[in-house]
Amino acid sequence: MKRHVEYTWRLREIMAARGMNNLSDLIPLLQDRGVSLSSSQIYRLIGSRPERMNLALLAALLDALDCTFEELCPTTVVATETRHRLTGTEAGIAKKDAIRPIRARIHRPE
Repeated sequence: MKRHVEYTWRLREIMAARGMNNLSDLIPLLQDRGVSLSSSQIYRLIGSRPERMNLALLAALLDALDCTFEELCPTTVVATETRHRLTGTEAGIAKKDAIRPIRARIHRPE
């Protein structure tokens, strides 16, 4: 089984629950915590799921919104079935049960 982690980004939902409807509502809260981002960076942060994030920014978001990481970014672990490959010994065992043709023998005429 192969496992990978999936996550959702709920920043917009949490901001709406706190009464913050504009990205300009978030800028002063982050600046009070020592994080200064441009409005375009905050727009991208709100609008799309980030692939990488500075931990200082994450901590500032959690403190400013008064939420936990699990509320902001719920994660789920998904297990997928991997295809089983036959190794040399397993392939030999599998071939024993299969019907194999008889090898042809060619003799030279004398």
